[in-house]
Amino acid sequence: MIVMRLTRASSYALHAMVHIAAKKPDTPLASHEIAQVHKIPERFLLKVLKPLVSAGLLLSVKGPRGGYRLAKPAKEISMLDVVEAVEGPIRGMTAFHSSAAGNGLDRKLDSICSQAADQTRKQLGSIRLSNLAGL
Repeated sequence: MIVMRLTRASSYALHAMVHIAAKKPDTPLASHEIAQVHKIPERFLLKVLKPLVSAGLLLSVKGPRGGYRLAKPAKEISMLDVVEAVEGPIRGMTAFHSSAAGNGLDRKLDSICSQAADQTRKQLGSIRLSNLAGL
């Protein structure tokens, strides 16, 4: 069975993004507020937020009233966008055992795993941040 498990970084990123999406669109949220609400170590949260900014999903606002806000509307950000910003592209797994006999089973297994990754990307791409935030 092929199972996708979100990493802690992806989970924290999704929690932060949903929290930010649920607030006023133009009001930046401080990282310490997000960390406190979701019980995420702030230092780790900052490491998770950085690639979201780099990917153009979040804006980092400097200054005393600074923080983070969405770079675009929540309905334009998918769960796939968030996960891949933090983890990199979702790829198919390869067969655990590479057969020296070259019987083609490895290629079949790789194809099945690749198809599963494609389905995962499609599913995550269909889920919008706005849906997760109940907007």
